[in-house]
Amino acid sequence: MKRLKAHNEEETKAVAAELAKFLEPGDVILLEGNLGAGKTTFTKGLAEGLGINKVIKSPTYTIIREYLEGRLPLYHMDVYRLEETGGMDLGLEEYFEGDGVSIIEWATFIPEDLPQEYLQIKLVPVGEDLTERELTFDPVGKRYEELLHSFDEGQSDSK
Repeated sequence: MKRLKAHNEEETKAVAAELAKFLEPGDVILLEGNLGAGKTTFTKGLAEGLGINKVIKSPTYTIIREYLEGRLPLYHMDVYRLEETGGMDLGLEEYFEGDGVSIIEWATFIPEDLPQEYLQIKLVPVGEDLTERELTFDPVGKRYEELLHSFDEGQSDSK
């Protein structure tokens, strides 16, 4: 597990852009946090880090948005609306096993549809005016332990 603090939106995006350098096809990231915690902001930074120059919007009503340009495709999912039904009919495993990176907001609503391994990132507003974010990275599985280790080393090198 790793904890970081981002003091504003730009720092949140910078952390995500740095993480993007270490992502590989088939990687799955779960973003957890209340409404307004910065999940879409984090995704914008990840997209920038992957070389995706399109406007990143929350897929709340479409459930999945695909961004195919950049170093790797990005599959941005917001499964909040699947709380009652789950994601069985969406073919999520095709994304998880595909050639891009899947980033999932509100993944707690589809636990049975998730792969066995993933990187969970929890975003919590902190500070006097709640503009800072505490980011907690929790790797599940060997791939994501290695990813977090590489990310740690990359951050150490950039200081």
